[in-house]
Parts: sequence; C-alpha cells; structure tokens
Amino acid sequence: MAIPDFIREIRATAGQQLLLLPGVTAIVFDDEGRVLLGRRADTGKWSVIGGICEPGEQPATTAEREVYEETAVHCVAERVVLTQALPPMQYENGDRCQYLDVTFRCRATGGEARVNDDESLEVGWFGVDALPPLEEFALLRIKQSLTDGPTWFEATDSH
Repeated sequence: MAIPDFIREIRATAGQQLLLLPGVTAIVFDDEGRVLLGRRADTGKWSVIGGICEPGEQPATTAEREVYEETAVHCVAERVVLTQALPPMQYENGDRCQYLDVTFRCRATGGEARVNDDESLEVGWFGVDALPPLEEFALLRIKQSLTDGPTWFEATDSH
C-alpha cells in the first residue's frame, strides 16, 4: 500500500511517533444483498474495503472514493454503523499509527466489480451466508451493517 503524500510530509517532521489517523471502512451491498469484498495484495486475505481520509475530506466521501478506487464499483454511503479506535500498530518501517475507524453501510449504485488498483488481488460479491474466511474485524463490521443502528466501542484499557 502506498503512503499518501500528506502522511509522508507529516512523517518528515514527526518521525515514527504514533499518529492518530481517520480511517473508514465501507460495507457495500448490492441489490441482491451480497457484500463486496477484496482480497488484499499485502496479506492475500479477503477483507472489506477501506482507507484513510485525505485532508479536508468527509468520511462518507472517503468511503465512496475508496470503494471506487479499489473495486470500480460506485456506491453511496447510507449510514454510520460503527465507530472504533483500533489498537495502535507498527509498520515494518517502524512508523506507528492508530486508526479511528468509521464504518459505513453503503449501497452499490453502478460499475462492475473488478480489481481497480494495486491494493487488491481479486474483488467479488458474496452472500452473507457464503463469505470466504474473514478476520474478526471484517465479520464484526458486516454483522453490524445488517442491524438497524450504529455502535460505538469504548476503550477497555487505560491508553
């Protein structure tokens, strides 16, 4: 995954210290109730679509943009289904960050699902009863998007 230019600029002065970054996850459903997934190029695992907000960009716009950039599917973010501060992480290069994830339920409005950038090996639509193996992160977000309301998670540790 490429590092956005604005993060490179921050890292030039901040070094590898922990950065809190706004991220989004898009749970996209088509008219048949199937969910859009991508098999990630960095891990080889199937997952939901997501990314980080660019400066000045609204989170819902980020969700719609990321879905199109990664899958060529146009969508509309309909509602927030979950917000969660994810645990801090460290990349192989030593950079540390923590993502504040806002997950949106989205409705596909056009386009044909296909690999549209270098972040995915495959993309496809899956019935919620026929999902490929997914990590808990993705399963929780898909499950929550099938409910009627948003969820906020509170930190359980002192950090």
